[in-house]
Formats: sequence, structure tokens, C-alpha cells
Amino acid sequence: MIFTRRYKETVRQQTKEKDPNLDDVRDAFETYTDKEKQYMEPEELQWFLAEVQGQATYDAASQADTKRIVAEVLRRRHSIGTSLRRQALTVEDFAYYMFSSDLNPPLTGQVHHKMGAPVSHYFIFTSHNSYLTGNQLSSNCSNLAIADALRQGVRVVELDLWPDGNDDVCVTHGRTLTKAVKLGKCLESIKTHAFTTSKYPVIITLEDHLTTKLQSKVAKMITQTFGDMLYYHDSESCKEFPSPEELKEKILISTKPPNEYLEVNDTKEKDNGEEGKDSDEDVSAKEPADLDKVSNSINNYLNLDDEERGSSREFETSCQLQAPEYKRLIAIHAGKPKGGLRMALKVDPSKIRRLSLSEQLLEEAVATYGTDVIRFTQKNLLRIYPKGTRLNSSNYKPQIGWLSGAQMMAFNIQGYGRALWLMQGMFRANGGCGYVKKPDFLMNVGPNGQVFDPKENLPPKKTLKVKVCKGDGWNLDFNKTHFDLYSPPDFYVKVGIAGAPADEVMQKTKVEEDTWKPVWNEEFTFPLTIPELALLRVEVYDFDNGEKDDFGGQTCLPVSELRQGIRAVPLFDQKGEKYNSTRLLMRFEFV
Repeated sequence: MIFTRRYKETVRQQTKEKDPNLDDVRDAFETYTDKEKQYMEPEELQWFLAEVQGQATYDAASQADTKRIVAEVLRRRHSIGTSLRRQALTVEDFAYYMFSSDLNPPLTGQVHHKMGAPVSHYFIFTSHNSYLTGNQLSSNCSNLAIADALRQGVRVVELDLWPDGNDDVCVTHGRTLTKAVKLGKCLESIKTHAFTTSKYPVIITLEDHLTTKLQSKVAKMITQTFGDMLYYHDSESCKEFPSPEELKEKILISTKPPNEYLEVNDTKEKDNGEEGKDSDEDVSAKEPADLDKVSNSINNYLNLDDEERGSSREFETSCQLQAPEYKRLIAIHAGKPKGGLRMALKVDPSKIRRLSLSEQLLEEAVATYGTDVIRFTQKNLLRIYPKGTRLNSSNYKPQIGWLSGAQMMAFNIQGYGRALWLMQGMFRANGGCGYVKKPDFLMNVGPNGQVFDPKENLPPKKTLKVKVCKGDGWNLDFNKTHFDLYSPPDFYVKVGIAGAPADEVMQKTKVEEDTWKPVWNEEFTFPLTIPELALLRVEVYDFDNGEKDDFGGQTCLPVSELRQGIRAVPLFDQKGEKYNSTRLLMRFEFV
């Protein structure tokens, strides 16, 4: 069987048989090229880009862009200087362009949203327990995890501050077996990597369990580390947040004022929205734990409600009401819900603030007070964090938060799974800068004060047509026996929508057997009620009869930013790292 496959491939090469993977590319080439010529001139490529790809019309800028594309393709494909070649594309050159995910990408890759609105008008890429390298119970705390999150485009990082027993401050996940890291190392990592991926502001959310003396020490460390990068802002007297544009290359501190920590345990309401899930009593560096210690730690952790996890009476009662140096750093004041959810969501026209709720409490709030959540998030910041039972650093579905205007959907970036793919997909929008402008319907207020109702049934607003054409690159990114020991893989593609409940669907192509370069040419249609918040999900698998299908790549793309036409769509691994070569050729059309 193996020799037969090799023989067939050799025959194709020897007879120069046309590659079926180029059929539709060749059709497009011939449609927009003079049949008597074997080259596509820049003017003909521009015609194709305008009619099929929906790009700019025939102006001087688009002509220059087309010539740049031709020159770049020739430079990459041919070793001799482009000045010695005709400035036109062969069908193979054209195919190279079509399959190039950087020359022909599905998204623009540029910051194009208006960035002058208040920060509360944007979804912000937010991480949860940013310092953890793995699970919530026993993994290491590391400044490298923070650096990695910032390199991925995260704009909100979380640090849990605890005394380390030596008159110093460490970062750790309290009441667990996680190994602490020094605060100074975390601050230095933030300073170094804050603006390597995006120039827009970084927000540091602090959960501290410190005495006044240590709070003053932290204030000094933060001030000395960040210097002019630090943004000072009296949010107590401010009625509106500054804009991301105003805050470029600035670092903001967000936490509860010191006196707030004294009130944390005053109410024992189960899961009342206090962000304490993720800030627990100090656990200093330990040797690897035995099973009894792990079991006890799990029991202690799960037997606490979120509010108890987030507080330590020992440290709170030792704090004084004043820590002026520390309080002065707080640019975004956070607070706990008081008087129940309805009161917590009440908008104060004279103040702005940040509120944190657990994923379960968000669901309750949306079900009961959906329009109140919308009104709150039009002016204030709402942060949602994972429930405490997600010990393996899994994540929740973020759509319910986005549909309610919640800006900070805090995710375990160190985790894995489809929910994380959705988060990564959302923040591929707007050039991957970490800030995505909310759609207008979440910000609009009617003449009688009415706002968007997340529970309202809406008719389809737009239809997306997706054609899965073909794929390539697995043979370069995977070992030849990765999928099957004795034959090429049997790929199929799952494609669907994540977004509003009425829009969510998943479909799949047929299985293309025994090929590293599958051709599907299948089309799918998706009616969308809220296209502004829809994400296109794409997953590739190798079919295994009787066994679990092997993963072959995935991506998630914001529908509102898809570029019309035939596009090269790069695929990512399960952690969200882009493969070097693996990609799909897909066509997108809005009707």
C-alpha cells in the first residue's frame, strides 16, 4: 500500500499532471487574465481584488498596493532580482499569493476602531491569576507566565499580594499549594513586556492581604518600578474614564481602597460577587506536596465561599484605615456588591468604578436584571472571574458577558480548551491590540431610557456564507506518522458560529481520505441575529474509525472583521500558538 502511494505521486510529478489543489485558484486566474497570456498583470490582479476580494476601488492607493503585492510575491518566489523579471504573476505565483496568510489574511491586522472613547466602551483582554503556570491548586507562580500573557496581547493582569513572612511581599494563590514568586520580579516583567505587543494601557488588578506597612512598601515598589509609566487618577471625583488613546503606554492600578478590605467578611452571602475567588490566605514556598496535603488543600479551598477565599481576617483586622501612598496609586477603584445585586448594579452619575462578579453570579444578574447590567457597563467596568471549582484552570463561555457589555472577562490564559479559543478569537479583532470597541447597540440609550435587552428575541440581521475550499501545510508542521502510521490523514473541518444563543451552530464537511492536501469545496450558510458579537469557529480533525479523532488545528475569527473573498486562514494549536505552515483556503461572503 505504501509503495502504491509513492508510485502514484511519482507518476503525477513525472507526467506534470495538474494539481487538483489549484483548480479554483486556476479558475480565478483565468477569469481575470487574458487567455492568450500566461501572466496576471497588476491591473488584472487589482480587478480580481476589487470584484472578488471586495477591496479598495481603482484609486492610486489601491494601484500602489497591488504593485507592492506583485513585487513581494516575486521577491519571495524567485531568487533573481525582481527588476530582471516581468512584473506580473504566473498561475503558480498567484496561488502562492492566495495561500499566503500574511499577504492574503482573513483579518486586516491593523488597529482601526476609534480609540478615543472612555475605557468602559471597550472589551478588554483580561487574564485571571496571571502569575500561575498551570492549575489553580499546585502549579508554580512565575513572572514568566505574566510576560507570556502580555506577549499574547493581554491588557489586564492580576496579582494576589501576600506577606511572605520576611517583611516582604510575594505573589501567590492563597490557601493552595502554589509556590510563591517575589512581587518585584512580577513588576519588572510587566514593565519589560507591557507594550511589546500593544501600546494601549495595561491595567494591574491587585488583591492584597497586607498590613499598612507592607502596603506602603508595595506603593514604593510600584512607583520606583514604573516611574512615568504609572497613571495617577482620582476616580472618586471623576465621572468618566479616560480613553485608551489618552492612556497609551500607561499602567493603571485597580484595587479596593484599604478600608474596603475591612468590610469583606461583614456579609456572609454565598458567592455575592466579591472578587475574592482568587485571592487566598498566604501559602509560602513549600516542598512538593503529598496526597494528604493536596486533599486537605482542595477541601479547604472548596469549603470556602468566594468571599471567604478572598479575605483573611487576620490581615484585615491588622490594617489601619489609612495607607495614603497606596491609596494614591489607585486609578480604578474596585468594590464589592453591597445590598444585593440590584444595588451593586446601581449607576452613580457622579462616580465611576469597577465591580467583580463570579461567572455564576453574572448568569443570575443577566437573568434577573439584564438591562441593569447593560446600563452599569455603559459607564462602569464589570469584571467576571471563573468559579472556584475550576481547579484545572479551565474557562467559562464568555458570550453571556459580552452580550451584557462586561468589559473584563477574566480568563485563565494558562489554561486550555474551546472557551479560551473564543477569547483569543475575539481579541484578534482591532489588530490584536487588546481593546475591542463595543458595538453601538450596547451603548445606545433610547428616548425613554431604554437599552438593549440581552433576553430579547431578534430576527436575523445578516447572513454569512462560508466556503471551505482546501487545506495545506500539515505535512510541514506534523510528523508523517502523527495522524496515521501507514497512510495519509483523513481530514474534515468543523465550522460554525459562537455568539448569541440563536446564532450558535456547528456543522462539518465530508471526510477527505488519504491526503495531506484535502479539497472540500463545501459551502455553509449562517443567519446571524447579532453579527457584531459573532465568532466564526473552525476546527480540523483527522477521522479515526472507532477511536477519538485527532486534532489538526483550529482558529476563531470575529465575524464583524472578516475580509470578503477567498482568504488564507492560518490555524493554531490547542494552546493558541500559530502553526508555521498549516492553513485553510476559505471564502467569505455576506448577504
